[in-house]
Order: sequence, then C-alpha cells, then structure tokens
Amino acid sequence: MDAALELFIAGSGDVVVVRQRVRTAAQEVGMSVIDQTKLVTAASELARNTLVYGGGGQVRIDVVSRGARRGLRLVFSDEGPGIADPAQALTDGWSSGGGLGLGLSGSRRLVDEFDLASEPGRGTRVMVLKWAR
Repeated sequence: MDAALELFIAGSGDVVVVRQRVRTAAQEVGMSVIDQTKLVTAASELARNTLVYGGGGQVRIDVVSRGARRGLRLVFSDEGPGIADPAQALTDGWSSGGGLGLGLSGSRRLVDEFDLASEPGRGTRVMVLKWAR
C-alpha cells in the first residue's frame, strides 16, 4: 500500500473492514506481529468511537517514512458533537458512554504518536502513528 487509503465508517461492518485494512497495511510496512496487534487494537477502538460517538466518519491510512523507517499514520475524523474536554477524555476510566473508559487513553498507549483535536459541535480528529521496528 503506497497510496493513501480512505475508508468510510458508517456501520459496524466498516469497523471490521478498518481492522482488516490496517492489519494488511501494517504487514506490508514490516511491523512485527506484536506491533500489528497494537495498531489494529487502537484502530478498532478509534473506528468504534468514530461510529458510536461521532455518528460515523472516515479514516485515512497513510504509509509514512522517516529515513529508512516506515510506519502507518491513521487519521480518524468525524463531524459529530465533539469532545468538550479532550484532556478529561484521555483520562483512564473516564467515559461519556458508560464504557470502560479505555478507548482513547488505551489507544494512545498502543501507538508511538497520538494527537486528539476536538471542538464541541465541530467534530473530532484523532491521529495515531506507529513505526515498524
């Protein structure tokens, strides 16, 4: 996968497709099975959040390079209600929907780079990046 891939997230079947595409792309850039699993787990959580809390959206999957290193950058975006307090949303155990509260904070721990941008009424954008070791 050398070109960017954009996938829409509008139903639970799309979350499965995101997981599959991320795993395939992670294999193609040479990630270990452990790093593949970490990235796929983060992607699954973020795709689910995009669907449940954002009302659907999309993910862009890009192969990135830094010197000889290769990795994957995933950008999840939606036009949902946004997150009033992003710092609170990244706190372990905090959940706006009755879940375990590990989706965003857990995803952040599974990747090498993480960025969350959200504004109430304007949606949410989450970028994660994982490097092949």
